[in-house]
Amino acid sequence: MTTSIAAIHVAKKHLGLDDDTYRAKLARITGKSSVKEMTEAERQKVLTTLRNEGFTSAPAARRANGRQKLTGKYAKKLQALWIAAWNLGIVRDRDDNALVAFVKRQTGLDHTRFLVYADDAKRAIEALKGWINREAGVSYGKTNGYEWLSADGAKVAWAQWKILTPGAGLIVRRGFDEEVLRLTGAATLSEVPPKGWQKVMNHFGQHLRRK
Repeated sequence: MTTSIAAIHVAKKHLGLDDDTYRAKLARITGKSSVKEMTEAERQKVLTTLRNEGFTSAPAARRANGRQKLTGKYAKKLQALWIAAWNLGIVRDRDDNALVAFVKRQTGLDHTRFLVYADDAKRAIEALKGWINREAGVSYGKTNGYEWLSADGAKVAWAQWKILTPGAGLIVRRGFDEEVLRLTGAATLSEVPPKGWQKVMNHFGQHLRRK
């Protein structure tokens, strides 16, 4: 899906158009009731009309340092995976712009905010998961029989520990449990909350990037 098609669908939602009204409007503007059948010039004509009718892109959300935040339904998921890859030493640039560039390579869309369809988002998410699995052995969705490994953060932290501690195994984890519990204050690995695993990942990531 092109950026202009995604933008038109965002505009449809923004303006509260039902399907019949939306398709009638498209046909009135271009003679075609489907954006996929339009040329790029026709889609831009539709966007111009929708903007004249009140559609405006929301102001970009900013961080405390003034930098633009990633937006969109799937932005948080993608950003979590990107930071995990960075903490594993797979990604060399943590910056959001690097993630946006990755998303564009996978989907052809210019920004995470244009990921409005699940199939487009899945393409980027699965590509990133596959990359992490190939480079660091993180198998999302698998627990290998260990309850504490059901958390994605735990999977990443364990993969980090194996890189930092060659020869470590799930049965004899060689200090992993003690370090995680020390960092999080939890009583057992199964009680470590998502924010706790994030703290562990960030800590291990600092050590891993020094290697």
